[in-house]
Amino acid sequence: MKKIYVVRHCEAVGQSAEVHLTDKGYQQALELCKFFSNIKVDRIISSLYRRALESIKPLAENLNMEIEIESNLKERKLSIHSFSDWLEKLEKTYDDLDLKFEGGESSRDAMKRIVQVIENALHSNSENIVIVTHGNIMSLLLKHFLEDFGFEDWQNLSNPDVYLLDNENNKVTIKRIWKE
Repeated sequence: MKKIYVVRHCEAVGQSAEVHLTDKGYQQALELCKFFSNIKVDRIISSLYRRALESIKPLAENLNMEIEIESNLKERKLSIHSFSDWLEKLEKTYDDLDLKFEGGESSRDAMKRIVQVIENALHSNSENIVIVTHGNIMSLLLKHFLEDFGFEDWQNLSNPDVYLLDNENNKVTIKRIWKE
């Protein structure tokens, strides 16, 4: 049975690719390390964004394991423009998966990206894989498996958050396992 732990990064100071974790975020990263202390981990794959890497670094160091960088785990870009009503625009992308704003990525395109990472992990030789990503792209992965997962569910994700994807006999089940 394959187990894939999908992790949303810890609290960060902003949204750009290079932002660091907050002081609270660094504490959360240590809590994540402790959370995984009794869970077998064969492989760690992370977004290339600094906040994702810093979130999983304590676990990787504790396990003396290399973090594999996967560009397809980066956060979804809504648009090249900064919208004052970005939250409303984002909500619409959960109803219309093909809606795309200038220079941005549709929900469906972003979903395909992260689903491909999961499919590659499911077909790998590793049994227990930690995948570190971002809230919006993570929510689209969950929506792929749980059709009713939507905008409100995205809003209810925490930093960090952890969902377990179990794959037994080609049937994937999903369960939130992080307790704030």
